[in-house]
Amino acid sequence: MPAAYIIAEVTVTNEEQMKLYREWSTRAMQEFSAEVLVRGGRIEPLEGDWTPQRVVVLKFKDMTTAQAYYHSETYTRARQVREGAGTIRMFAVEGAA
Repeated sequence: MPAAYIIAEVTVTNEEQMKLYREWSTRAMQEFSAEVLVRGGRIEPLEGDWTPQRVVVLKFKDMTTAQAYYHSETYTRARQVREGAGTIRMFAVEGAA
């Protein structure tokens, strides 16, 4: 089975509240053995007009695990804590087999 990745674009509007979200999301990442490939860091746009504020890329052993992470009790709590702290666009994608 190919690995799966969750990719998120995050815009933070309440840094203090977002810190609490990161604590809960980190717990969920640990529960599902996610490998953090990108979490913040400098962004250098190369093409198009997309300039995200923050990008996160997580690697999971497969799509089933990535979906389980997203729907887990711990990450559900993280999403609840994040409400009003910013916006997020997120998707899961399978890697090359």
